[in-house]
Amino acid sequence: MTDPRILEEARQAAQNAYVPYSHFPVAAILELRDGTLLSGCNVENASYGLCMCAERNVLFMSVACGVPREDITSLTVYAPTDTLTTPCGACRQVMTELLEPETPVIVTNGRLEKRYTVRELLPDAFEIE
Repeated sequence: MTDPRILEEARQAAQNAYVPYSHFPVAAILELRDGTLLSGCNVENASYGLCMCAERNVLFMSVACGVPREDITSLTVYAPTDTLTTPCGACRQVMTELLEPETPVIVTNGRLEKRYTVRELLPDAFEIE
C-alpha cells in the first residue's frame, strides 16, 4: 500500500487544488531518492485550455528545481474519489520525457491503489531522437 507519509502529503496537496469548475481535486507526489517529497495539485482556469494537471505541475516544478530524473523514485497520483483516477494523455507524454521508463506510478484514492510504470502507461510513446 501507499506509504502513509506520501498519502498524507497527497491529501494536503489535494486540498490546495484550485478546482472551481470541476470540483475534482487531484494531487501528485514525487518521491526522491533521499526521501524528499515534492507535491503538486491541479489548477483550473476559466479558459479550459490553460488548466494544469497535478502531475505536470509537480514534474515541471522538479525540472525548475533542478531535480535529475534519475533521482525520482516514484510518482503518486491521488484523487479523493470512489474509483481510481489515472493520468491523462498529456501527463503520460510528459512523464515519458521527464521520468525514467521504469519509474513506478502509483494511482490511489486512499483506499484502493494500482501500480504502473511510466512505460506501461504510455507504450510506444512519441520520442524525438
